[in-house]
Amino acid sequence: MRYALYFAPSENHPLSKAASAWLGRDAFGNSTSATPAVAGISEDDVHALTADPRRYGFHATLKAPFALADSKSEAELLAAIEAFAAETTVFDIPRLVLGQLGRFFALVPATVYPELQQFAGSVVETFEPFRAPLSEADIARRKPDSLDEAHRDNLLRWGYPYVFDQFRFHMTLTAQVPPEQSPAMKAELENRLAAFTDRPLTIDALALFVEPERGADFTVYRRFALQPASDQRKTAP
Repeated sequence: MRYALYFAPSENHPLSKAASAWLGRDAFGNSTSATPAVAGISEDDVHALTADPRRYGFHATLKAPFALADSKSEAELLAAIEAFAAETTVFDIPRLVLGQLGRFFALVPATVYPELQQFAGSVVETFEPFRAPLSEADIARRKPDSLDEAHRDNLLRWGYPYVFDQFRFHMTLTAQVPPEQSPAMKAELENRLAAFTDRPLTIDALALFVEPERGADFTVYRRFALQPASDQRKTAP
């Protein structure tokens, strides 16, 4: 089994519903749905282009999938997430947009927001003691020779190349879309997700996803609610 710490909107959030319908799977209940139609792209191609994000479930990665360290238990991990959520305040990404990372389509912040970067970095650091070291096969799958020095160092130190200064929040919607299909894909996603772009997204929970065995679909184990801003604890000067 592997665990992952992600952000995902709540099960009944309209964005979760829209994204699950697009991907063809709901990571909360593990239910599946038909491949959506996209004008100008075949059903088989759409199904293939959503295969990877469908397996992982709609989310933004904070702490990438990891096996549990031998010295830690699942109960300890759950307790640590509860403690972290109890000390962390809800905040907003001020503006979410449809963007591309290379040829991948994803929902991303309009710009880099320091509060979001700090939150993501805190998750990486806080839960590092729970992560078992990557196996040689895991490292090889990341093709370290193709990474620059900073990303390679992150992979070896933190188990994931894209952390801290290299972190970019993204909620993946496709695999790499061929250039000739990109305009049709962009138009479809803009239409489907218009209700959620160019407006804020509230980061209100830390979600624990699990992969029961390598290659299986990731599902939501539990969402841990962050603290409302009005409940933020005040410390003495």
